Amino acid sequence: MELGMRDFLNKCGGAAVIDGGFATELERHGVDLNDPLWSAKCLFTSPHLVRRVHLDYLDAGANIILTSSYQATIQGFEAKGFSKEEGKTLLRRSVELAIEARNIYNDRCTKDSFDFIRDERYGRSRPILVAASVGSYGAYLADGSEYTGDYGDSVTVQTLKDFHRERVKILVDAGADLIAFETIPNKLDAQAYVELMEEEGIETPAWFSFSCKDENNVASGDSILDCASIADSCRQVVAVGVNCTAPRFIHGLISSIKKVTSKPILAYPNSGETYNPDNNQWEKSSVEAEEDFVPYIGKWRYAGASLFGGCCRTTPKTIRGIAEAISEKPHGKSI
Repeated sequence: MELGMRDFLNKCGGAAVIDGGFATELERHGVDLNDPLWSAKCLFTSPHLVRRVHLDYLDAGANIILTSSYQATIQGFEAKGFSKEEGKTLLRRSVELAIEARNIYNDRCTKDSFDFIRDERYGRSRPILVAASVGSYGAYLADGSEYTGDYGDSVTVQTLKDFHRERVKILVDAGADLIAFETIPNKLDAQAYVELMEEEGIETPAWFSFSCKDENNVASGDSILDCASIADSCRQVVAVGVNCTAPRFIHGLISSIKKVTSKPILAYPNSGETYNPDNNQWEKSSVEAEEDFVPYIGKWRYAGASLFGGCCRTTPKTIRGIAEAISEKPHGKSI
């Protein structure tokens, strides 16, 4: 499986571009996401906008687009009044919309309808994968615990496996190329994902991406070395990295992850702001503004990462900048 990811990266020229913030773009199109389902709300209210955002990121040069299923769960849909079958349909729809966007994009490229396809980085030959986004248990709770990894003593590995099991199987069966286990805040989630994939015999490749609070620890305080080691132990995991993490921590985290795995490393940080679950707002960091982390991509690539994108509060402009940056020689500002 890991060879498959390396082959994909080779086809991308050695490094690949992941898309950027999804909710940010939906809000830019006028959507109110103050809802427990967050961006997954648009799967039934505005599916055309979900497809539109996917296309915006493909236009910007993304090689991997993530589905709008980060906060989509059967349990969450049922809480909104949908039946279990309707919830399953909405989960499948998240993958279908991304695949539809890829097909539309490829069709447009074939017809030479975009000026930028004259640039080979954005042309017909560019490989594009659909990654099914799986948010943590804390994302479903919508209480801020996805940013701390503190679910209480009653939540066990078995609890998490039972919660995610059917959801992951539905996303796989819908035709996703990858499973993106994102914003993982603790070792508990990581262990549950590993055991779940092994128990269910899931052969679709996956990546593990951890949310970190500094250069050495994930959000819960667990060591990034321990968490990355869990990911490295799983045959189905083809890449390990970090997301929804301040840019200033990325270089150190890449260096740490590289110590415990030879799998490709991914990095798609947020804009450097911090989410406050009490008022549902993103707040500016007390340190120097980090919104534009594109100048650091070359340095991160030199440190060992090979998949780059953006998380919360990043835009297609960010992703276009990343696509341009990785086409250059690995260098850049230090951070």
